[in-house]
Amino acid sequence: MHPIVFQIGPFAVRFYGLMYVTALLVGIWLLRMEAQRRHVPSDRMIDLAFYVFVGGLLGGRLYYVLLKWGYYGAYPWKILAVWEGGMAIHGGLIGGFLGAWYFARTQALPLATLCDMMAPAVSLGHAFGRFGNFMNGDAHGYPLRSPFLPEWLRHFPDWMGVVFPPTSIAGQEFGPVPLHPVMLYELVLNVLGFVGLWSLRKKPWSPGSLCGLYLIYYAVVRSWTSLFRADDLYLGPFRMPHVISVVMVITGVLICCRPRWRSAAS
Repeated sequence: MHPIVFQIGPFAVRFYGLMYVTALLVGIWLLRMEAQRRHVPSDRMIDLAFYVFVGGLLGGRLYYVLLKWGYYGAYPWKILAVWEGGMAIHGGLIGGFLGAWYFARTQALPLATLCDMMAPAVSLGHAFGRFGNFMNGDAHGYPLRSPFLPEWLRHFPDWMGVVFPPTSIAGQEFGPVPLHPVMLYELVLNVLGFVGLWSLRKKPWSPGSLCGLYLIYYAVVRSWTSLFRADDLYLGPFRMPHVISVVMVITGVLICCRPRWRSAAS
């Protein structure tokens, strides 16, 4: 793998950025299809995608920088160096939601419906992002036999390991040893999540339920893949993805069960 698609003089097109643009364009296409089916103004989906995309970028970077402030406080000029990695998906989800909330409020559109429309697109867009991580050599895992892995996760076959280039973040940390390509694990699981959400979107769900299912599903996915991750963010002794995943599961369950509770109360 190589982080640069092509370069002309000082101008370089990187896989990491290309995957963000691809995710945005595919997301707009999916949103427009869903908008037509749900009788939501499809011409406003580009605006929605813009608010969510910008909110996601800002949220993902701010979240990562704050949890890595010991480094970025010493090298503040690195805060803008997003091509080196350092975008946290959980911060991106929070920022993207805030962007969708602001858009829904200004356009008088139902936020729950917009979140349901976005859920499959977010899952697929995340898969594109993980391919960017793979080509960039970041968001990497531990060596296959690392003592930092739980004992029951040290028995993967050698062919599953990937040796990253020495210039990549993964290669600089571990050298020429096979690592868990954890970004590819998550890529596959996110694609499966997209397939599941896309196939369920026509069911008579109450507004917000599809988004709730996404939160629960991705919380489980990330909790599992984080067991392999060598670069997870931490909150004290706890992996931050595990902490956030608990919040996501609780939130998803509350969203999915809220209509039933309202019906029972009635």
